[in-house]
Amino acid sequence: MLQLRAALMARVRRFFAERGVVEVDTPLLSRAGTTDPALESFATRYVGPGAAQGLTLYLQTSPEFFMKRLLASGSGPIYQLAHVFRNGEFGRRHNPEFMMLEWYRPGADYHVLMGEVEALIAYVLEGLVDYAPARRVSYRHWFEEATGLDPWESDVAELIGFAEANIGVVPESLAASQASAWLDLLVTHWIEPRMQSQPLFVYDYPQSQAALARLRQHPLPVAERFELYISGIEIANGFQELGDASQQRARFEADNRMRVVSGQQAVPMDEKLLAALDAGLPDSSGVAVGFDRLVMLAAEASEIRSAMPFPLDAI
Repeated sequence: MLQLRAALMARVRRFFAERGVVEVDTPLLSRAGTTDPALESFATRYVGPGAAQGLTLYLQTSPEFFMKRLLASGSGPIYQLAHVFRNGEFGRRHNPEFMMLEWYRPGADYHVLMGEVEALIAYVLEGLVDYAPARRVSYRHWFEEATGLDPWESDVAELIGFAEANIGVVPESLAASQASAWLDLLVTHWIEPRMQSQPLFVYDYPQSQAALARLRQHPLPVAERFELYISGIEIANGFQELGDASQQRARFEADNRMRVVSGQQAVPMDEKLLAALDAGLPDSSGVAVGFDRLVMLAAEASEIRSAMPFPLDAI
């Protein structure tokens, strides 16, 4: 497994070197955590010169914010293989520490980036497993195919009715939730388990699931976002990046309000990222790929722990 991981990392680096994409190295610690209510940052405390009273620092859940600051400073296309950390995530496909491959393409739109994601995966997996070309489908069509419901038009009662009829017991905590939470439940508990092995790009998500993606209003209000699934496993998550500082601030603030309502702790927003966006982020697309999940595919492993030297239960 060590040899396989090393070989795949070498292939990743060759892929980007051939395309003139620069490898960067950003900090693991930040003064800002992730505000996303679906993610939980690990926090630690620095005490020493410069912070005699102590300074709370957060382990990165993604290198995205630092990389966007580099983009705003004129770095051009960049990539990184980084260790990232997400509290509370452990299971067959999750580990609280894992490796993420992330890259950004100034001047490229997210449909072009989908093609590069596919080229990278075919390159990395060549000679190890067969990789069939990915199908591309909009989130709306994908959801309708699987459930018969329109994620833009169906109300919460319809989503709940489908969940109760087809999934069975659903979490009580979702009872008063908005449609976005029920869409997520149906994706994770109904659609993903029934996906075929053929790779699939799903793109143009509901605006409520924009995360850090740019919004588009016509012909349908969507978030310009995509995900790549292979055999029902999410491999990549990409965006046409939001470059508007005021919109990003509003999303961070809304995230923190949601965190407080759900009993989570609000976390500091990344003011330096917001300043970089205000100074000017080039029109860019970006994507994160779960490197350990790529190793799983290459090794035909069913659990992420088999793709890691030291998963949580081995440290």
